[in-house]
Amino acid sequence: MNKTNIFVSGLWRLMYWYIPFFLVGLVIDNITLSLLIATVINVVWLYRSQNILHQWLWVARSATPPEGKGSWESIFNGIYRLQRRNKRKRKELRMVIRRFREGAEALPDAVVALDTDFSIMWCNKLAQQMIGLKWPEDAHQHIGNLIRTPDFIQYLNAKDYREPLEITSPTHHAKTLEIRVMTYTDDQSMLVARDVTELRQLEQVRRNFMGNVSHELRTPLTVLKGYLEMIEPDEGDKMFARAHKVMSEQTARMDSLVNQLLALSRIESAQAVDFEKQVDIPFMLSMLEQEVLILGADKALKVEFHIEHGLFAMGDESQLRSAVSNLIYNAVRYTPEQGKVVVEWKQTSAGGLFSVTDNGDGISAEHVHHLTERFYRVDDARSRDSGGSGIGLSIVKHVLSNHDSVLEIDSKVNEGSCFSFTLPLVLYVKRH
Repeated sequence: MNKTNIFVSGLWRLMYWYIPFFLVGLVIDNITLSLLIATVINVVWLYRSQNILHQWLWVARSATPPEGKGSWESIFNGIYRLQRRNKRKRKELRMVIRRFREGAEALPDAVVALDTDFSIMWCNKLAQQMIGLKWPEDAHQHIGNLIRTPDFIQYLNAKDYREPLEITSPTHHAKTLEIRVMTYTDDQSMLVARDVTELRQLEQVRRNFMGNVSHELRTPLTVLKGYLEMIEPDEGDKMFARAHKVMSEQTARMDSLVNQLLALSRIESAQAVDFEKQVDIPFMLSMLEQEVLILGADKALKVEFHIEHGLFAMGDESQLRSAVSNLIYNAVRYTPEQGKVVVEWKQTSAGGLFSVTDNGDGISAEHVHHLTERFYRVDDARSRDSGGSGIGLSIVKHVLSNHDSVLEIDSKVNEGSCFSFTLPLVLYVKRH
């Protein structure tokens, strides 16, 4: 029943109530008294019905509605239906909340639900163990009052949660936690903490192993290279001459691999980059250009350098040289004879853009995302022939990560490839 029908129905009830008293008033010649009596009776009846409603809602709290007359019957029944509907919704909501909490408890991570002001709404048991929260004692407490690490407070206030944050566990100083904050409806957020102690220890062991093994290999390789250089192959003994050539090539290849492993180890373990230092990229590229022209001459490559002079970068010179040289040497190494390689360094709206473009064989899409993995090779035979180690692009990836940049790869089979990155911190320096 809509509002209009209810209003009209109420008017008709009032008319049916007052008409008999009006007629009685005509008979006794006192309409005012008759209508006053009708009004008093109606008020008493309304008060009684309101009292019944009060007793039902706040005293008896019965699930069954009381009996009512007239419009009060529809009021009681309407309230009863609303109660049943709300009760059913509350039951469904409790079921959803219970399933959410059960799911959160089953996760292998600490989970904390945060309100818009970062106050704690709920946390699972792992959050109590890993972060040191107490539930329900810490309900409605600001998460920053309980995790007092300055890095975490800064991370929370910055509201840039694209990258996770690693902090020391407040309850176990020997453990490292990876913190992620994810926002959802109405600016509420969820904090997820994961114990990455073992993973970081394994990474450190791997780095130490790679660095130590590479360092230890340098001495025997130096000895082998020295003796191979001392031994003059006998041109009459073709087998020995061939063996000497293969040993020299493989020793040089191993020496290059060891040097790249050491470079990768140094970059991974390096301290934060000092962005106050200027790096003369144009001068660096001009030096590499001389080397590349000599290397490319063997395959009759057409190598072009387009350098915007005076455009300097801010960062670590040795790391940037490793990244730039690896990309250029890779292009020269994998571009077939009489191919073309274009190296470019220029200013863009986003920063300094460095790119190396070639018209070689190209790389199929399924390999592109794996190119920066250590020792990953698209074609093992081709890499061995060209002397590739599978570490160069991994070095580039780490260098660019240290300089707030990423490697962009655009490649099409039989058309060529373009490897590029943008350094956000660049400046023009006038050279006299």
